[in-house]
Amino acid sequence: MTEASFSVRGKRVTVAGAARSGIAAAELLVRRGAAVTLSDQRDRLEEEDRLRAAGVELELGGHHEDTFTGADLVVASPGVPFRQPVLEAARRRGVPVIGELELAFRWLRGKVIAITGTKGKSTTTTLTGRMLEAGGRRVLVGGNIGLALSAQVEASTEDTIHVVEASSFQLEATETFRPWIAVLLNFSPDHLDRHATVEEYASAKARIFARQTGDDWAVLNADDAASLALAAETRARRLLFSMSAAIRTGVLVDGNAIVGRHGERVEPLVPLSAIRLLGPHLVADVVAAAAVAWLAGIDAAAMTRAVEAFAGLEHALELVGDVGGVRFVNDSKATNIEAARRAIESFGDGLVVILGGRFKGGNFRDLLAPLEARRATVIAIGESRPLIMDALSGRVGVREAADMSSAVRTAFASASPGSTVVMAPACASFDMFRDYAERGRVFKQEVLRLQEEWNVTREQ
Repeated sequence: MTEASFSVRGKRVTVAGAARSGIAAAELLVRRGAAVTLSDQRDRLEEEDRLRAAGVELELGGHHEDTFTGADLVVASPGVPFRQPVLEAARRRGVPVIGELELAFRWLRGKVIAITGTKGKSTTTTLTGRMLEAGGRRVLVGGNIGLALSAQVEASTEDTIHVVEASSFQLEATETFRPWIAVLLNFSPDHLDRHATVEEYASAKARIFARQTGDDWAVLNADDAASLALAAETRARRLLFSMSAAIRTGVLVDGNAIVGRHGERVEPLVPLSAIRLLGPHLVADVVAAAAVAWLAGIDAAAMTRAVEAFAGLEHALELVGDVGGVRFVNDSKATNIEAARRAIESFGDGLVVILGGRFKGGNFRDLLAPLEARRATVIAIGESRPLIMDALSGRVGVREAADMSSAVRTAFASASPGSTVVMAPACASFDMFRDYAERGRVFKQEVLRLQEEWNVTREQ
Protein backbone atom coordinates (compact mmCIF):
# COMPACT_ATOMS: atom_id res chain seq x y z
CA MET A 1 0.00 0.00 0.00
CA THR A 2 1.40 3.40 -0.96
CA GLU A 3 1.15 6.74 0.78
CA ALA A 4 -1.19 7.95 -1.95
CA SER A 5 -3.64 5.07 -1.47
CA PHE A 6 -3.88 5.31 2.32
CA SER A 7 -5.07 8.52 3.90
CA VAL A 8 -6.49 9.45 7.29
CA ARG A 9 -7.07 13.10 6.49
CA GLY A 10 -10.33 14.20 8.09
CA LYS A 11 -10.88 10.75 9.64
CA ARG A 12 -11.66 10.03 13.30
CA VAL A 13 -8.97 7.68 14.58
CA THR A 14 -8.81 6.10 18.02
CA VAL A 15 -5.47 4.79 19.28
CA ALA A 16 -5.63 2.17 22.05
CA GLY A 17 -2.74 2.25 24.50
CA ALA A 18 -0.51 5.21 25.37
CA ALA A 19 2.86 3.52 25.72
CA ARG A 20 5.77 4.30 23.37
CA SER A 21 4.18 2.91 20.19
CA GLY A 22 0.72 4.35 20.84
CA ILE A 23 2.08 7.82 21.46
CA ALA A 24 4.17 7.68 18.28
CA ALA A 25 1.12 6.51 16.32
CA ALA A 26 -1.10 9.27 17.72
CA GLU A 27 1.42 11.98 16.88
CA LEU A 28 1.93 10.59 13.37
CA LEU A 29 -1.82 10.45 12.74
CA VAL A 30 -2.30 14.07 13.82
CA ARG A 31 0.47 15.13 11.44
CA ARG A 32 -1.34 13.24 8.68
CA GLY A 33 -4.57 15.17 9.26
CA ALA A 34 -6.61 12.83 11.46
CA ALA A 35 -8.76 13.77 14.47
CA VAL A 36 -7.09 11.53 17.05
CA THR A 37 -8.24 10.21 20.42
CA LEU A 38 -5.63 8.35 22.46
CA SER A 39 -7.29 6.00 24.97
CA ASP A 40 -5.52 4.45 27.95
CA GLN A 41 -6.41 2.66 31.19
CA ARG A 42 -4.15 4.91 33.26
CA ASP A 43 -5.47 8.05 34.92
CA ARG A 44 -2.43 10.15 34.04
CA LEU A 45 0.36 10.24 31.47
CA GLU A 46 3.75 11.93 31.71
CA GLU A 47 3.30 13.09 28.10
CA GLU A 48 -0.15 14.66 28.58
CA ASP A 49 0.88 18.27 27.96
CA ARG A 50 2.91 17.38 24.87
CA LEU A 51 0.11 15.29 23.39
CA ARG A 52 -2.60 17.88 23.98
CA ALA A 53 -0.35 20.57 22.50
CA ALA A 54 0.04 18.39 19.41
CA GLY A 55 -3.73 18.17 19.04
CA VAL A 56 -4.33 14.69 20.47
CA GLU A 57 -7.49 14.24 22.52
CA LEU A 58 -6.94 12.04 25.58
CA GLU A 59 -9.31 9.50 27.07
CA LEU A 60 -7.80 8.35 30.36
CA GLY A 61 -8.96 6.06 33.13
CA GLY A 62 -10.34 3.36 30.84
CA HIS A 63 -11.53 2.60 27.32
CA HIS A 64 -15.04 3.79 26.40
CA GLU A 65 -16.71 1.58 23.82
CA ASP A 66 -18.28 4.42 21.85
CA THR A 67 -14.84 6.00 21.35
CA PHE A 68 -13.96 2.87 19.38
CA THR A 69 -17.24 2.04 17.66
CA GLY A 70 -17.63 5.67 16.55
CA ALA A 71 -14.19 5.86 14.94
CA ASP A 72 -13.31 5.54 11.26
CA LEU A 73 -10.14 3.61 12.18
CA VAL A 74 -8.73 2.06 15.34
CA VAL A 75 -5.00 1.58 15.87
CA ALA A 76 -3.92 -0.80 18.64
CA SER A 77 -0.62 -0.51 20.49
CA PRO A 78 1.26 -3.82 20.92
CA GLY A 79 0.56 -3.80 24.65
CA VAL A 80 -3.21 -3.88 24.12
CA PRO A 81 -4.52 -7.42 23.51
CA PHE A 82 -5.84 -7.62 19.96
CA ARG A 83 -9.00 -9.33 21.28
CA GLN A 84 -9.74 -6.57 23.80
CA PRO A 85 -13.55 -6.16 24.15
CA VAL A 86 -13.53 -2.59 22.84
CA LEU A 87 -11.55 -3.67 19.78
CA GLU A 88 -13.98 -6.53 19.17
CA ALA A 89 -16.89 -4.09 19.49
CA ALA A 90 -15.28 -1.85 16.86
CA ARG A 91 -14.86 -4.80 14.49
CA ARG A 92 -18.49 -5.80 14.90
CA ARG A 93 -19.46 -2.25 13.92
CA GLY A 94 -17.29 -2.58 10.79
CA VAL A 95 -14.49 -0.28 12.00
CA PRO A 96 -11.05 -1.36 10.67
CA VAL A 97 -8.66 -2.29 13.50
CA ILE A 98 -4.93 -2.42 12.77
CA GLY A 99 -1.73 -2.36 14.79
CA GLU A 100 0.83 0.42 15.08
CA LEU A 101 3.37 -1.54 13.00
CA GLU A 102 0.85 -1.91 10.19
CA LEU A 103 -0.06 1.78 10.35
CA ALA A 104 3.55 2.94 10.05
CA PHE A 105 4.38 0.45 7.30
CA ARG A 106 1.68 1.92 5.05
CA TRP A 107 3.58 5.20 4.94
CA LEU A 108 7.19 4.00 4.80
CA ARG A 109 9.21 4.76 1.69
CA GLY A 110 12.22 2.59 2.45
CA LYS A 111 12.72 -1.18 2.55
CA VAL A 112 11.96 -3.20 5.67
CA ILE A 113 14.00 -5.96 7.27
CA ALA A 114 11.81 -7.53 9.97
CA ILE A 115 13.24 -9.83 12.63
CA THR A 116 11.18 -12.03 14.93
CA GLY A 117 11.62 -15.14 17.07
CA THR A 118 11.08 -16.27 20.63
CA LYS A 119 14.62 -15.34 21.66
CA GLY A 120 17.38 -13.15 20.24
CA LYS A 121 15.35 -10.50 18.42
CA SER A 122 16.92 -7.45 20.04
CA THR A 123 20.52 -8.62 19.68
CA THR A 124 20.03 -9.66 16.05
CA THR A 125 18.14 -6.49 15.15
CA THR A 126 20.73 -4.22 16.72
CA LEU A 127 23.69 -6.03 15.17
CA THR A 128 22.05 -6.21 11.75
CA GLY A 129 21.58 -2.46 11.84
CA ARG A 130 25.21 -1.93 12.79
CA MET A 131 26.45 -4.21 10.02
CA LEU A 132 24.40 -2.33 7.44
CA GLU A 133 25.59 1.03 8.78
CA ALA A 134 29.21 -0.16 8.67
CA GLY A 135 28.57 -1.07 5.03
CA GLY A 136 27.46 2.48 4.22
CA ARG A 137 23.69 2.00 4.16
CA ARG A 138 21.19 4.51 5.55
CA VAL A 139 19.59 2.59 8.40
CA LEU A 140 16.86 3.20 10.99
CA VAL A 141 16.52 0.57 13.73
CA GLY A 142 13.40 0.21 15.86
CA GLY A 143 10.01 -1.42 16.19
CA ASN A 144 9.82 -3.41 19.38
CA ILE A 145 13.09 -1.77 20.51
CA GLY A 146 14.26 1.81 20.26
CA LEU A 147 12.06 4.06 18.14
CA ALA A 148 8.57 2.85 17.33
CA LEU A 149 8.15 2.44 13.58
CA SER A 150 5.62 5.29 13.56
CA ALA A 151 8.37 7.59 14.83
CA GLN A 152 10.48 6.71 11.76
CA VAL A 153 7.94 7.51 9.04
CA GLU A 154 8.90 11.15 8.49
CA ALA A 155 12.58 10.21 8.10
CA SER A 156 11.89 7.34 5.70
CA THR A 157 13.37 7.80 2.23
CA GLU A 158 13.69 5.55 -0.83
CA ASP A 159 17.22 4.57 0.20
CA THR A 160 16.40 3.97 3.90
CA ILE A 161 16.52 0.43 5.27
CA HIS A 162 14.30 -0.02 8.32
CA VAL A 163 15.58 -2.84 10.54
CA VAL A 164 12.56 -3.73 12.66
CA GLU A 165 12.25 -5.99 15.69
CA ALA A 166 8.76 -7.45 15.39
CA SER A 167 6.97 -9.15 18.28
CA SER A 168 4.01 -11.51 18.03
CA PHE A 169 1.85 -8.73 19.51
CA GLN A 170 2.80 -6.47 16.61
CA LEU A 171 2.61 -9.09 13.88
CA GLU A 172 -0.86 -10.37 14.81
CA ALA A 173 -2.26 -6.91 14.01
CA THR A 174 -0.77 -6.64 10.49
CA GLU A 175 -2.54 -6.84 7.12
CA THR A 176 -0.32 -5.41 4.36
CA PHE A 177 3.03 -5.60 6.23
CA ARG A 178 5.55 -6.97 3.74
CA PRO A 179 9.24 -7.09 4.69
CA TRP A 180 11.87 -7.26 1.96
CA ILE A 181 13.74 -9.62 4.30
CA ALA A 182 11.84 -11.49 7.03
CA VAL A 183 13.89 -13.32 9.68
CA LEU A 184 12.56 -16.03 12.00
CA LEU A 185 15.29 -16.82 14.52
CA ASN A 186 13.62 -19.62 16.49
CA PHE A 187 10.29 -20.67 17.90
CA SER A 188 9.19 -22.11 21.25
CA PRO A 189 6.10 -21.56 23.45
CA ASP A 190 5.88 -18.08 24.95
CA HIS A 191 3.38 -15.34 25.84
CA LEU A 192 0.73 -17.89 26.75
CA ASP A 193 -0.52 -15.38 29.30
CA ARG A 194 -1.81 -13.41 26.29
CA HIS A 195 -2.10 -15.82 23.35
CA ALA A 196 -4.80 -18.40 24.02
CA THR A 197 -2.76 -21.31 22.62
CA VAL A 198 0.70 -22.11 21.27
CA GLU A 199 -0.94 -22.36 17.84
CA GLU A 200 -2.25 -18.80 18.12
CA TYR A 201 1.23 -17.58 19.08
CA ALA A 202 2.73 -19.50 16.14
CA SER A 203 0.17 -18.03 13.76
CA ALA A 204 1.07 -14.51 14.89
CA LYS A 205 4.77 -15.15 14.27
CA ALA A 206 4.09 -16.67 10.84
CA ARG A 207 2.38 -13.44 9.71
CA ILE A 208 5.85 -12.02 9.11
CA PHE A 209 5.83 -14.05 5.86
CA ALA A 210 2.15 -13.63 4.94
CA ARG A 211 2.46 -10.85 2.34
CA GLN A 212 5.90 -11.65 0.97
CA THR A 213 6.34 -12.52 -2.70
CA GLY A 214 9.01 -14.19 -4.79
CA ASP A 215 10.90 -10.88 -4.85
CA ASP A 216 11.44 -11.05 -1.07
CA TRP A 217 13.58 -13.18 1.25
CA ALA A 218 12.84 -15.40 4.25
CA VAL A 219 15.90 -15.97 6.43
CA LEU A 220 15.37 -19.16 8.43
CA ASN A 221 17.16 -21.12 11.15
CA ALA A 222 18.11 -24.53 9.75
CA ASP A 223 18.76 -25.73 13.31
CA ASP A 224 15.19 -25.05 14.44
CA ALA A 225 12.57 -27.40 12.97
CA ALA A 226 9.69 -25.35 14.39
CA SER A 227 10.85 -22.23 12.54
CA LEU A 228 11.14 -24.11 9.26
CA ALA A 229 7.63 -25.46 9.73
CA LEU A 230 6.16 -22.00 10.34
CA ALA A 231 7.69 -20.76 7.09
CA ALA A 232 6.62 -23.79 5.05
CA GLU A 233 4.15 -21.84 2.93
CA THR A 234 6.14 -18.67 2.36
CA ARG A 235 6.36 -17.47 -1.24
CA ALA A 236 9.65 -15.70 -0.55
CA ARG A 237 13.07 -16.98 -1.54
CA ARG A 238 14.76 -18.78 1.35
CA LEU A 239 18.18 -18.34 2.87
CA LEU A 240 19.15 -20.69 5.69
CA PHE A 241 21.55 -19.99 8.53
CA SER A 242 23.01 -22.55 10.91
CA MET A 243 25.42 -23.15 13.75
CA SER A 244 25.84 -26.83 12.92
CA ALA A 245 23.90 -28.06 9.90
CA ALA A 246 25.78 -28.96 6.73
CA ILE A 247 23.73 -26.66 4.50
CA ARG A 248 24.84 -26.34 0.90
CA THR A 249 23.63 -22.78 0.44
CA GLY A 250 23.40 -20.30 3.29
CA VAL A 251 25.35 -18.76 6.15
CA LEU A 252 26.93 -21.03 8.73
CA VAL A 253 29.77 -21.61 11.15
CA ASP A 254 32.64 -23.40 9.40
CA GLY A 255 35.78 -23.92 11.46
CA ASN A 256 36.80 -20.63 13.02
CA ALA A 257 34.56 -18.34 10.98
CA ILE A 258 31.06 -17.49 9.91
CA VAL A 259 30.92 -18.07 6.16
CA GLY A 260 28.54 -17.66 3.28
CA ARG A 261 28.25 -20.78 1.15
CA HIS A 262 26.79 -21.17 -2.30
CA GLY A 263 27.47 -24.67 -3.51
CA GLU A 264 31.24 -25.14 -3.66
CA ARG A 265 31.94 -21.43 -3.27
CA VAL A 266 32.66 -20.40 0.32
CA GLU A 267 33.07 -16.75 1.36
CA PRO A 268 34.50 -15.98 4.82
CA LEU A 269 32.35 -13.31 6.50
CA VAL A 270 33.20 -12.90 10.21
CA PRO A 271 35.94 -14.64 12.24
CA LEU A 272 34.57 -16.14 15.45
CA SER A 273 37.41 -14.40 17.30
CA ALA A 274 35.70 -11.06 16.56
CA ILE A 275 32.64 -11.99 18.67
CA ARG A 276 32.62 -10.51 22.18
CA LEU A 277 29.34 -12.03 23.40
CA LEU A 278 28.68 -14.63 26.09
CA GLY A 279 26.74 -17.76 25.16
CA PRO A 280 26.48 -19.90 22.01
CA HIS A 281 22.92 -18.74 21.33
CA LEU A 282 24.23 -15.18 20.97
CA VAL A 283 26.72 -16.48 18.41
CA ALA A 284 23.69 -17.82 16.52
CA ASP A 285 22.30 -14.27 16.54
CA VAL A 286 25.53 -13.05 14.94
CA VAL A 287 25.19 -15.74 12.26
CA ALA A 288 21.61 -14.60 11.55
CA ALA A 289 22.67 -10.95 11.32
CA ALA A 290 25.49 -11.92 8.96
CA ALA A 291 22.98 -13.77 6.77
CA VAL A 292 20.87 -10.63 6.43
CA ALA A 293 23.91 -8.45 5.78
CA TRP A 294 25.12 -10.92 3.13
CA LEU A 295 21.77 -10.66 1.34
CA ALA A 296 21.96 -6.87 1.57
CA GLY A 297 25.37 -6.87 -0.14
CA ILE A 298 27.47 -5.83 2.86
CA ASP A 299 31.11 -6.85 2.56
CA ALA A 300 32.89 -9.07 5.08
CA ALA A 301 35.17 -6.32 6.38
CA ALA A 302 32.18 -4.12 7.33
CA MET A 303 30.42 -7.04 9.03
CA THR A 304 33.55 -7.84 11.03
CA ARG A 305 34.02 -4.21 12.12
CA ALA A 306 30.46 -4.12 13.40
CA VAL A 307 30.87 -7.39 15.33
CA GLU A 308 34.18 -6.35 16.88
CA ALA A 309 32.60 -3.14 18.17
CA PHE A 310 29.51 -4.88 19.58
CA ALA A 311 29.73 -5.90 23.23
CA GLY A 312 26.08 -6.95 23.45
CA LEU A 313 22.89 -5.41 24.76
CA GLU A 314 22.05 -4.38 28.27
CA HIS A 315 20.11 -7.14 30.06
CA ALA A 316 21.12 -9.83 27.52
CA LEU A 317 23.81 -12.02 29.13
CA GLU A 318 25.39 -8.79 30.34
CA LEU A 319 28.46 -9.23 32.52
CA VAL A 320 27.88 -7.13 35.64
CA GLY A 321 30.96 -7.79 37.76
CA ASP A 322 32.91 -10.10 40.03
CA VAL A 323 32.45 -10.41 43.79
CA GLY A 324 34.90 -12.61 45.67
CA GLY A 325 35.65 -14.63 42.55
CA VAL A 326 31.94 -15.11 41.71
CA ARG A 327 30.87 -13.72 38.35
CA PHE A 328 27.42 -12.05 38.11
CA VAL A 329 25.55 -11.97 34.77
CA ASN A 330 22.31 -10.11 33.98
CA ASP A 331 19.99 -11.84 31.50
CA SER A 332 16.77 -10.09 32.51
CA LYS A 333 15.59 -10.30 28.87
CA ALA A 334 15.33 -14.08 29.33
CA THR A 335 11.60 -13.85 29.93
CA ASN A 336 10.61 -17.36 28.83
CA ILE A 337 11.67 -20.96 29.51
CA GLU A 338 13.61 -21.38 26.27
CA ALA A 339 15.60 -18.18 26.83
CA ALA A 340 16.45 -19.26 30.38
CA ARG A 341 17.55 -22.67 29.13
CA ARG A 342 19.92 -21.08 26.64
CA ALA A 343 21.36 -18.85 29.35
CA ILE A 344 21.91 -21.81 31.69
CA GLU A 345 23.65 -23.74 28.91
CA SER A 346 26.10 -20.87 28.47
CA PHE A 347 27.83 -21.59 31.81
CA GLY A 348 29.58 -24.41 33.60
CA ASP A 349 29.60 -26.34 36.86
CA GLY A 350 28.34 -24.79 40.09
CA LEU A 351 26.02 -22.31 38.38
CA VAL A 352 23.52 -20.35 40.49
CA VAL A 353 20.36 -19.21 38.67
CA ILE A 354 17.93 -16.54 39.85
CA LEU A 355 14.63 -17.71 38.41
CA GLY A 356 11.05 -16.47 38.63
CA GLY A 357 8.57 -13.65 38.21
CA ARG A 358 5.15 -13.61 36.56
CA PHE A 359 4.66 -16.95 34.80
CA LYS A 360 3.99 -16.74 31.04
CA GLY A 361 3.53 -20.43 30.26
CA GLY A 362 5.76 -23.39 29.52
CA ASN A 363 7.20 -25.89 31.98
CA PHE A 364 9.99 -25.25 34.48
CA ARG A 365 10.79 -28.98 34.31
CA ASP A 366 12.29 -28.30 30.89
CA LEU A 367 15.17 -26.68 32.80
CA LEU A 368 15.95 -29.75 34.91
CA ALA A 369 18.44 -31.38 32.54
CA PRO A 370 20.72 -28.36 32.04
CA LEU A 371 20.45 -27.44 35.74
CA GLU A 372 21.36 -30.93 36.91
CA ALA A 373 24.21 -31.19 34.42
CA ARG A 374 25.76 -28.10 36.00
CA ARG A 375 24.98 -29.09 39.60
CA ALA A 376 23.16 -25.77 39.73
CA THR A 377 21.34 -24.04 42.55
CA VAL A 378 18.18 -22.05 41.90
CA ILE A 379 17.08 -18.93 43.77
CA ALA A 380 13.32 -18.59 43.24
CA ILE A 381 11.70 -15.14 43.23
CA GLY A 382 8.31 -13.62 42.47
CA GLU A 383 4.83 -15.00 41.93
CA SER A 384 6.08 -18.19 40.30
CA ARG A 385 8.02 -19.42 43.34
CA PRO A 386 5.49 -22.20 44.12
CA LEU A 387 5.65 -23.43 40.51
CA ILE A 388 9.45 -23.46 40.58
CA MET A 389 9.56 -25.30 43.89
CA ASP A 390 7.08 -27.87 42.63
CA ALA A 391 8.94 -28.44 39.34
CA LEU A 392 12.53 -28.51 40.58
CA SER A 393 12.69 -29.40 44.28
CA GLY A 394 14.15 -32.82 44.98
CA ARG A 395 16.25 -32.74 41.80
CA VAL A 396 17.89 -29.33 42.13
CA GLY A 397 18.66 -27.24 45.19
CA VAL A 398 16.08 -24.44 45.38
CA ARG A 399 16.10 -21.53 47.83
CA GLU A 400 13.52 -18.74 47.97
CA ALA A 401 14.07 -14.97 48.13
CA ALA A 402 11.51 -12.26 48.82
CA ASP A 403 13.13 -9.49 46.80
CA MET A 404 16.11 -8.79 44.54
CA SER A 405 18.40 -7.73 47.37
CA SER A 406 17.80 -11.02 49.14
CA ALA A 407 18.08 -12.96 45.87
CA VAL A 408 21.52 -11.53 45.06
CA ARG A 409 22.86 -12.19 48.55
CA THR A 410 21.38 -15.68 48.73
CA ALA A 411 22.87 -16.45 45.33
CA PHE A 412 26.28 -15.22 46.42
CA ALA A 413 26.12 -17.35 49.57
CA SER A 414 25.22 -20.36 47.39
CA ALA A 415 28.06 -19.83 44.92
CA SER A 416 31.71 -20.84 45.04
CA PRO A 417 34.70 -18.82 43.79
CA GLY A 418 35.10 -19.43 40.08
CA SER A 419 31.38 -20.01 39.51
CA THR A 420 28.69 -17.79 38.01
CA VAL A 421 25.41 -16.30 39.21
CA VAL A 422 23.05 -15.57 36.32
CA MET A 423 19.67 -13.91 36.57
CA ALA A 424 17.67 -15.65 33.83
CA PRO A 425 14.11 -15.38 35.17
CA ALA A 426 12.14 -17.34 32.50
CA CYS A 427 9.22 -15.09 33.47
CA ALA A 428 7.81 -11.62 32.96
CA SER A 429 8.76 -8.95 35.46
CA PHE A 430 5.40 -7.33 36.14
CA ASP A 431 4.82 -8.86 39.56
CA MET A 432 7.80 -6.96 41.00
CA PHE A 433 8.98 -4.42 38.40
CA ARG A 434 7.74 -2.12 35.66
CA ASP A 435 9.50 -4.14 32.96
CA TYR A 436 12.50 -6.40 32.33
CA ALA A 437 14.79 -3.36 32.07
CA GLU A 438 13.93 -2.14 35.56
CA ARG A 439 14.42 -5.68 36.87
CA GLY A 440 17.85 -5.81 35.26
CA ARG A 441 18.85 -2.41 36.63
CA VAL A 442 17.81 -3.37 40.15
CA PHE A 443 19.78 -6.62 39.86
CA LYS A 444 22.88 -4.68 38.80
CA GLN A 445 22.44 -2.16 41.62
CA GLU A 446 22.25 -4.97 44.17
CA VAL A 447 25.37 -6.63 42.74
CA LEU A 448 27.25 -3.33 42.99
CA ARG A 449 26.09 -2.91 46.61
CA LEU A 450 27.26 -6.42 47.39
CA GLN A 451 30.58 -5.66 45.72
CA GLU A 452 31.03 -2.55 47.87
CA GLU A 453 30.16 -4.49 51.04
CA TRP A 454 32.60 -7.24 50.08
CA ASN A 455 35.42 -4.73 49.48
CA VAL A 456 34.78 -3.03 52.83
CA THR A 457 34.84 -6.40 54.60
CA ARG A 458 38.15 -7.32 52.95
CA GLU A 459 39.74 -4.00 54.02
CA GLN A 460 38.79 -4.43 57.68
